[in-house]
Amino acid sequence: MKLGSSAAELAHASIGGSRWRRFLRRFDWPLFAAMAVLVAVGLANLYSATIRTPHSTKFDNQIIWTCIGVTLFFLFAALDYRTLHRLAWVALGAAIAAIVVVRLLSDPIKGSQRWLELGGVNFQPSEVAKVAVILALARLMHDRAREELGGVQLAVGMVGLGLPVLLIAIQPDLGTSILLALIIASVSALLVVSLWPLVGAMAAGLALLPLLWEGMQDYQKARVLAFLDPTADPTGAGWHTQQSIFAVGSGRMTGKGFLNATQNQLNFLPEHWTDFPFSVWAEEWGFVGSALLLAAFAFLALWVINAALRAPDRFGTAICIGVGAMLFWHVVVNVAMVIGLAPVVGVTLPFISYGGSSTVTFFIALGLVASVSLRRQKF
Repeated sequence: MKLGSSAAELAHASIGGSRWRRFLRRFDWPLFAAMAVLVAVGLANLYSATIRTPHSTKFDNQIIWTCIGVTLFFLFAALDYRTLHRLAWVALGAAIAAIVVVRLLSDPIKGSQRWLELGGVNFQPSEVAKVAVILALARLMHDRAREELGGVQLAVGMVGLGLPVLLIAIQPDLGTSILLALIIASVSALLVVSLWPLVGAMAAGLALLPLLWEGMQDYQKARVLAFLDPTADPTGAGWHTQQSIFAVGSGRMTGKGFLNATQNQLNFLPEHWTDFPFSVWAEEWGFVGSALLLAAFAFLALWVINAALRAPDRFGTAICIGVGAMLFWHVVVNVAMVIGLAPVVGVTLPFISYGGSSTVTFFIALGLVASVSLRRQKF
């Protein structure tokens, strides 16, 4: 009896070990390596941005969030993403409910209601809502391709996807709502058979711009006007953009060196650990360092699209395209904001900006991509 039990245990251990070896062999190591490089850059950059300020504890907090994020990354990579197909709309509903709770119960911070306090930690549901929107959009595209949805059901689904965009816009969080709209538009443009519904949605969005303008806070309107003419109010609404441009330009070709950036260290650059970390990096490492950082982001985004091309089904393809679009638009909008090509709308730079909600969201999103990549062949 003991011999049989030992043999069974050995066989079970052998099967488990075999699955672990297959996991390590098929795991998307280039994806993980690119992510690890960006995380390391982000932590070094945050250390430089906060070490000589009253906000130096943010570095310790970010390490904690990074550890939580890495754990979630591997959990979602090990999870078969196909099990999330039937939970996609549930996830979207939960995200919408959390955003509504924020609107009803949270206290305004800096003029907007975006955060819930959970156990003494501020949590931003609109960040995690991006993953829920990607999952729901992926299911919509998957079911539509298999002709499991009619035109009316597709329209209802698109309205459901648009609801969090509207709710986040009225928090107000213009940056996140724009990001969600861009993610939906990007995935739809690449996967829908006909572009006319997308064109109609874009036309409707443009028609609503006057209402959006009227609903914006005064400081948001000031930021848009400062973008159109940064010199009109250089010490007020245009201060962020002007100081950011000075920081980027002063880095020249190779930068001033680690911890030697004057705009950063002397605190001329506002919110440089959240909205403007790229300015800190550009001032310290110059054009060369900025180009290398953008190249790392480009590699990661293209590798995610590569995972989309190798996905075993349309659901996995849509997830990867959605995550790739989220990465791409976050980087484009943040860098454009930093160098004065877009208004300051509070969009984070993935893994470089400080923030627990944003950091964890990107780890989860890339964990889903790793799950799709792992199952490009039967695992």
